Amino acid sequence: MRGAAMSLTFVVLLLTLPVMKGENGWQVTYTPPQICALKGSTVIIHCSYTYPSTIYPVNPAEKRFWYTKESNGVYVDLRMDPEYSGRVQYHCGNNLCTLTITDLRESDSAEYYFRFLTSQPDGRYTGVPGVTLSVTDLQVQVSRTEVHTSYIRAELKCHSSCHLPGPPLYIWYKNGQKMWPPQSHSFTDDIYDPASSYSCAVTGHENSSSPTVYAPQLPSVSVSPSAEIVEGSSVNLTCSSDANPAANYTWYKKTVNPRPLSEEPQLVFRSIQSSDSGQYYCTAENELGRRTSEFISTDVQYAPKLPSVSVSPSAEIVEGSSVTLTCSSDANPAATYTWYKENQTLSQGQEGIYHFTSISSEDSGSYNCKSENQYGQINSSPILIDVQYAPKLPSVSVSPSAEIVEGSSVTLTCSSDANPAAQYTWYKENEDSPKASGQIFTITDIRAEHSGNYYCEAHNSRGHHNSTLHLTVLAVFPEVWKSVVIGAAPGVSLAVIWLSVFLLIKKMRASKKPSEPGDRPDPDNREQGLPSHSEEQDDLHYASVYFKTHTDPVYSNIRPAGLRTDEEEAVEYTAVVFNSASTPLRTTGQKSGEDPAAVYSTVSKTDDHNRNL
Repeated sequence: MRGAAMSLTFVVLLLTLPVMKGENGWQVTYTPPQICALKGSTVIIHCSYTYPSTIYPVNPAEKRFWYTKESNGVYVDLRMDPEYSGRVQYHCGNNLCTLTITDLRESDSAEYYFRFLTSQPDGRYTGVPGVTLSVTDLQVQVSRTEVHTSYIRAELKCHSSCHLPGPPLYIWYKNGQKMWPPQSHSFTDDIYDPASSYSCAVTGHENSSSPTVYAPQLPSVSVSPSAEIVEGSSVNLTCSSDANPAANYTWYKKTVNPRPLSEEPQLVFRSIQSSDSGQYYCTAENELGRRTSEFISTDVQYAPKLPSVSVSPSAEIVEGSSVTLTCSSDANPAATYTWYKENQTLSQGQEGIYHFTSISSEDSGSYNCKSENQYGQINSSPILIDVQYAPKLPSVSVSPSAEIVEGSSVTLTCSSDANPAAQYTWYKENEDSPKASGQIFTITDIRAEHSGNYYCEAHNSRGHHNSTLHLTVLAVFPEVWKSVVIGAAPGVSLAVIWLSVFLLIKKMRASKKPSEPGDRPDPDNREQGLPSHSEEQDDLHYASVYFKTHTDPVYSNIRPAGLRTDEEEAVEYTAVVFNSASTPLRTTGQKSGEDPAAVYSTVSKTDDHNRNL
């Protein structure tokens, strides 16, 4: 019975002096006015009351109750308050009334008042001030004394804010099991298991044990918002763990050498960046141990960064080789890529690769790529592809393009598409040594011996190519005759006209008068190139003039050699008349008395064979 009574009435009286309230014979006395009790224990609050005996000789109290709550003159009887249901008892009689509260809770801490009512209209009274009740809990205080690799040595104390009568003995519990014998309010233990827990109670009041203390449980982590995390948004990581005493938290990012990021339950990113993507974890720690959470990942999504472009091979690019262009960009989610050549779309895809199986000179130019995802897009800087190749077939030309005359100046030009730019060398066939270098080859004062086949070689580090042209240099008259012919050209034209008229008239006369044998020219004279004499033609003088070319080579207009026909060789130029009224012309065989105004010459064009006779 004693033990049971103690378990129900473990109360500490903080002040034993009674509190009395009296007014015109009305009075309530509380004993004691302040009480401190342990959580789970039972408390008994005593009071006595009086009233004016002259007015009420017999017990006038018709209603007596305790309360803590009042609103607008309405008082709530504790027996009617749901928070005290089944835990409150009154023991009243002989102007005494006792309040008993069992299974105390911390919420029972309050000021309690006794009130009684009589049958008289003014016979209502409340003892004010009331009794102050403080409900407290035993607490295990932990002090870490040593930290070893395999255990923690901790000092534990059983503490209460109430001043307990004593010194009492304490019972300690480890992992829910009593530790014998009972000990003082403190002891030291080596903690090997982080799951170990401890509590304490006052001997005889085991039902009022302290809350259990223990190391942090495995922390849980969460991220907010839980949906997609976009660069620039606000993100919170939260760490929580069940622990008593309360745990302290530290946040880390998984790296080779992690360092603390925050020592709060939350790790806050006010404007998260792509570099914040990764795996994070937290630790929860108190005096009894330390636990580490699982990893939580933050996948920050963002628009593509500036793409980088590369060319493989990175050395010189040769026509016909295999070449690969690669575009890459940091993006989340992964970017798609589009390749362009000078703003013309080439390809699109996830890989960002454009491949030339056999690159050609036409593929030279400026290339760039575009990287994009649902958060944005960005273009790369341009990259120049310079395809090197051997010279193409050279184009050759000659200037002037008309007939090439001996003594003139001739320019031969050669050009070829090549990368790197071609170098040029001129050769004449059947000659080993070069004639000239460079695109332009000029021959001044060209001669007949310059005729022949010439070829231009265009070459660079990638190869070479040739083209051939043929020059034919035509001869001209010797200088002395050239001057005469050029100077006499107008006269010759006029002489041809007059000769034509003369022959026409002669033909007409011949048709009217038969020819006599004496009219035929003397064969001997024809062989000498002179006209024959007759009585009818004493006034006519003929001269046959033959121009032979100079023995030196003479260049004339370009014309393929050996193309003269028999008709060309038989052409004779005749009827060249030199006529002067003032100065008679004398030729070989001219007789006195002949008309000096009529002199005829026959000009014959001879071929190379005749010139050599």
